[in-house]
Amino acid sequence: MTQEDRERIIGVLRESVQLLVEHMDARLIPEVGMNIVYALPDARSREDVAGVMGRIVRLGDHVHPVGEIAFGASDHMARVVLTAMRFDPSIRSATNIRFSEDILSILDTLLLEVCSFERGKEPPGVQTMDWGVASCCREGVPDVIYDRGAVGKEPMIRLLGEDPVAVAQNILKLSNRIKYAQL
Repeated sequence: MTQEDRERIIGVLRESVQLLVEHMDARLIPEVGMNIVYALPDARSREDVAGVMGRIVRLGDHVHPVGEIAFGASDHMARVVLTAMRFDPSIRSATNIRFSEDILSILDTLLLEVCSFERGKEPPGVQTMDWGVASCCREGVPDVIYDRGAVGKEPMIRLLGEDPVAVAQNILKLSNRIKYAQL
């Protein structure tokens, strides 16, 4: 990929992060923070996936990206999108949000395809995101993959899509719904 391709990826991701800053309900940010990533079309490693350095955190009621957008900025979410791309190369973006049963119910009303995995069933010697995401993608990549956590692991919802604009749009739809649900 050329430098121009990399700059385009960063530009689209920057626009998507700005959408989240301006319109996302900060209550969707998990305790560990969130990230949104966008992979190059031929991504093979985390260095081929752009994300937010230091993640996106909640400051009071505000969504706050801690650092700049850069390639190699996320390990966790990069593994999610790289695994999904093995099943469907068009799915090049992903983010993580706070888990709750109420949020899952709202996601269901948005007619998104949802799948889950149980961290307790993870085989030894594999990384959770590689195994968990792959277990949900065998019949196609869903829009949402979640888990209910484990000892020392926060439960998490992950949204996937072709690009960060599509992922951000789903988060904004969810944000609008939770405002009316009074979560």
